[in-house]
Amino acid sequence: MKHSVLGVCYYPEHWPESWWADDARRMKGLGLTYVRIGEFAWSRFEPDPGRYSFDWFDRAIDTLAAAGLQVVLCTPTATPPKWLIDRHPDILPVDPNTGRTRGFGSRRHYDFSSATYRREAMRITRALAARYGRNDAVAGWQTDNEISCHDTTLSASPVARDAFRQWCAERYGTIDALNTAWGNVFWSMEYRSFDEIEVPFGAVTETSPAHRMAFKRFASDQVVAFHDEMVAILREHSPGRFITHNFIPMDETGVDNHALARPLDFASYDNYPLGRTDLTMRRAAAEEFRPFMRTGHPDFGAFYFDQTRCLTGTSFWVMEQQPGPVNWAGHNPRPAPGMVRLWSWEAFAHGADVVSYFRWRQVPFAQEQMHAGLLRPDSSEAEAWPEVERVAAELARTGIAHAAAARAPVALMVDIDAQWLAEVERQGDSYDYTGVLLEWYQALRTLGLDVDFVAPHADLAGYRLIAAPCLAMPDGGVVGRMRASGATLVFGPRSGAKTRDVTIVTGLPPGELRELVPVRMLATETIRPDCPGELHFAGRSYASDRWRETIDPGSAEVVATYEDGAPALVRAGSAHYLATLTDAAFLTDFFASLCADAGIATMRLATTLRLRRRGPVTFAFNYGADPVACPAPADAEFLIGGPQIGPRDLAAWRIPE
Repeated sequence: MKHSVLGVCYYPEHWPESWWADDARRMKGLGLTYVRIGEFAWSRFEPDPGRYSFDWFDRAIDTLAAAGLQVVLCTPTATPPKWLIDRHPDILPVDPNTGRTRGFGSRRHYDFSSATYRREAMRITRALAARYGRNDAVAGWQTDNEISCHDTTLSASPVARDAFRQWCAERYGTIDALNTAWGNVFWSMEYRSFDEIEVPFGAVTETSPAHRMAFKRFASDQVVAFHDEMVAILREHSPGRFITHNFIPMDETGVDNHALARPLDFASYDNYPLGRTDLTMRRAAAEEFRPFMRTGHPDFGAFYFDQTRCLTGTSFWVMEQQPGPVNWAGHNPRPAPGMVRLWSWEAFAHGADVVSYFRWRQVPFAQEQMHAGLLRPDSSEAEAWPEVERVAAELARTGIAHAAAARAPVALMVDIDAQWLAEVERQGDSYDYTGVLLEWYQALRTLGLDVDFVAPHADLAGYRLIAAPCLAMPDGGVVGRMRASGATLVFGPRSGAKTRDVTIVTGLPPGELRELVPVRMLATETIRPDCPGELHFAGRSYASDRWRETIDPGSAEVVATYEDGAPALVRAGSAHYLATLTDAAFLTDFFASLCADAGIATMRLATTLRLRRRGPVTFAFNYGADPVACPAPADAEFLIGGPQIGPRDLAAWRIPE
């Protein structure tokens, strides 16, 4: 069985060739196995139209291979060169918010709907794959880089408009069918032909929610088609090598991530805990934020690790792991001592096979010169170096292997339609789909549970608790699979609320979910989070806030009520409908009661302590500044650490057979 290993991101084009051999030697000496290269090097691969320059890259690969390192080669399509933009300005996207063309000078300056760019991107992909696809040093491929980063899924360009018109024609067949589906009789929005349809931006006030939802689906399809073609080229020219992609946080792509990941061998994730914590908690009070300023929040990295793993149902990689201060958040502190090691092991615990650090050496020029690496610009060892050395030594000493992450007892259903609906039809500024998903995830993690993320189309067999914070547009298929799973089911507010064209379902929400929970949603209100109502459950009072629904419980049993005694949570058999957003205290208590009924063992944990199991090994991570007792049984055999976990430290153990 293979063992978990380490890697690094390297840019030979940034450094004198005379440095490469020593860099490779030091990488190998540090205990690294994989080196990712090439994702931003198009201008060096093809300095002039049709004139390829690969000799330097041949030597870079040979140098890394000679040191015993394996190469992950990337398609360079995130950075089309200046000559290509000048020849074909239609490649550039148009910002939907401003109507301005997004120009050359950074990265991701291309429109997924540009047939010109797609042709050129596949051409450079084919050239690289043909040259290196069977190179023994190339272990696998990364497609593009952080697809859809910087809000680049949507474009309001003429080529996007024309492609959208064609997409609508193929989807709806006739313009009358589209007008009916979108409700275009409202505000005289009816079209006479598909050629009259514009992109849903720049109007006086909000455009039709059906129009915006259709455009989001279209844009997602464009991204997936672009990526599918690239993967097919790599498969053709590079048999036997893995293909992955380095995802940003899934909620930021604007894409159906499960569809995007479908042709991959596994998904990868770029993990920047401090940057993400700074952005996510930017409105938090200082006393809430300060404990996590240099550690990252204990649930943020894990939230995306579990999503990444479940995109393909296999293991995953961390393709970029933060080793020090980044350059792109609102504030960029350095990690607390021990955190680079903790983050690395946390990724392995959640199913990662490889953790690859970004980057090898801090670059002294251009946009990311303030982004730390494993080396400083003068090639001296940066603060993270000894922590990476320690991780490499622990991996070698413990022999913790690539055990497959077993199916968790609990699944959270993640629904791209629900995310898009929350963006298209705001209704309340405090309703944030990803925030709600994270709240439910945090409550489950507080109970010491392992959690999988599943899409509505997933196989649900084997789960004992399935929670859907919002299942916006369920069809009969998912309803049938949920019933057949035999699991305890929980649906949050706004579930079953809309048809796929964003109209209220016949017979009132939750639509087809009434087969599981026979309720009707009669009215909705959204309220400020600092003006909550009450939620009464099991003799205690909790907050009911942000999104509240008035429901007719029908034949369902009322389990919790609002402050006025109206039903807020109902149960029908093993299915539950929660008609309000609420607080962490309620979610934790409610899930604890459901787990107890379902025979799922729980353990309430402090905010800074988290557990994760991988195969026979259990990991505990202490994000706190003080030592804590390790929640291991008395007969535990410790592989890392011991009965007390130090500040910003971890323990790993197994139970002797």
